[in-house]
Amino acid sequence: MSFPLLTATAVLPALGAIATAAVPAARRAAAKWLALIVSLATLVLAAVVVVRFDPGGDRYQLTESHAWIKDFGVRYELGVDGIAVAMIALTALLIPFIILAGWHDADPVETGSKRWRPTQGYFALILAVEAMVIISFEATDVFLFYIFFEAMLIPMYFLIGGFGDRAHGSYRSAATAARGEEAASTQRSYAAVKFLLYNLVGGLIMLAAVIGLYVVAGNFSLTQIAEARANGTLDMATNTERWLFLGFFFAFAVKAPLWPLHTWLPNAMQESTAPVAVLITAVVDKVGTFAMLRFCLQLFPEASTWATPAILVLALISIIYGALLAVGQRDIKRLVAYASISHFGFIVLGIFAMTSQGQSGATLYMVNHGISTAALMLVAGFLISRRGSRLIADYGGVQKVAPVLAGTFLIGGLATLSLPGLAPFVSEFLVLVGTFARYPVVGIIATFGIVLAALYTLVLYQRTMTGPVKAEVEGMADLRVRELVVVAPLIVLLIFLGVYPKPVTDIVNPAVKQTLSDVEKKDPQPEVEAAK
Repeated sequence: MSFPLLTATAVLPALGAIATAAVPAARRAAAKWLALIVSLATLVLAAVVVVRFDPGGDRYQLTESHAWIKDFGVRYELGVDGIAVAMIALTALLIPFIILAGWHDADPVETGSKRWRPTQGYFALILAVEAMVIISFEATDVFLFYIFFEAMLIPMYFLIGGFGDRAHGSYRSAATAARGEEAASTQRSYAAVKFLLYNLVGGLIMLAAVIGLYVVAGNFSLTQIAEARANGTLDMATNTERWLFLGFFFAFAVKAPLWPLHTWLPNAMQESTAPVAVLITAVVDKVGTFAMLRFCLQLFPEASTWATPAILVLALISIIYGALLAVGQRDIKRLVAYASISHFGFIVLGIFAMTSQGQSGATLYMVNHGISTAALMLVAGFLISRRGSRLIADYGGVQKVAPVLAGTFLIGGLATLSLPGLAPFVSEFLVLVGTFARYPVVGIIATFGIVLAALYTLVLYQRTMTGPVKAEVEGMADLRVRELVVVAPLIVLLIFLGVYPKPVTDIVNPAVKQTLSDVEKKDPQPEVEAAK
């Protein structure tokens, strides 16, 4: 029996979460180090998965299959293709940086007569989310996937509602501090409940579709159902397939999030600590777009083609709407949240462009967006923790007193606007090329999102980092060693993948081609032949 590598990659952070939560209350530092060591060990296992995966081999590799609930055809089935490998690597890579960045976010703080949140719980919940996200990327049994797709909502709910950001937004004076803290607590609770309700509704609709799929197919195995669909032994009625597709897609569009199901994200990111905000948008939300590729396109190819025009419209609205709202934001975190909504629109656009360039770009976009958003948001978190405010207007002239902080913030922002030479440019370019090849008008409209991205990013930098030094930031410290350890590797990755994305594209391209064959699509041929 071969070593269950995929199971180990998911179980290790789960066991680490339990061990971290069990650390005595007086040993907060030990809990932090334990969580960090577990996350690094998980990263090592993820690296082994990458090394052992053969892009030219079978579609699903490192597979595991065991009987679970025999009476209902539920099995514990795991397997990874190139897209899943890239997502697992991204998740395992970001979690150590998230833990390091949040090193002091859950330290006890006296607020009146109450102690502010337990350190052990904060880091245990982060590891729990990591475990659930990784097994979601690995699951090839639809029911198994659904369980962890929903279960990750529980630790995320507590991370948002119970461990929210201490930096204020609209209240500033010491005289209103008590009322401000009470208002902030109410806002955190609202954001957490909104996040939970939106995703629970999506999950309930998906559950109905999962049950419907079982009634039609007689099992939950992705590989068996996809194979039966391909060879004609499973023939779904057209209306049935379309309804099932909509049930799955709705849940994934909420998680992604896609307009108009996006409104929970700005609240959740605004009220979370910066590391948790990164966990939401760079890790958890990727499960939604990943699932569109793995489940929607493979299980429901005809319905995916049928729904493509409407989904492209939703993606375009997300791109333009998210970017426009980002331009008008006064809160740094909300600006990054709306920018992410715009970026997720690009990802969905690439997926449903139904071209190899578009889907390769979308997968690469998921990786690059995770890294660039982590870099920008974590540096923004360091900035906010120094000033104690999320409001853009409370800053000015930071680059004169903290040049390294300002410089890393600039690189994260330039990556967000997809500057050539940085990683997101390659993925965004592939998405637009792939979209234009099949839907030229859609591709042209989507490019306006790039112009708006430049506007909100550069205006953000100008208002916070340039100009006269405000009195409140005169004594602001530059990045410390721990913070540099968090930011520097992310910037190096942004530059490396911007110049040389081949390591990622070599892994994901074979899976993309197989996904295109599932929906019986081929890349459009050029209408004008090249001169000979």
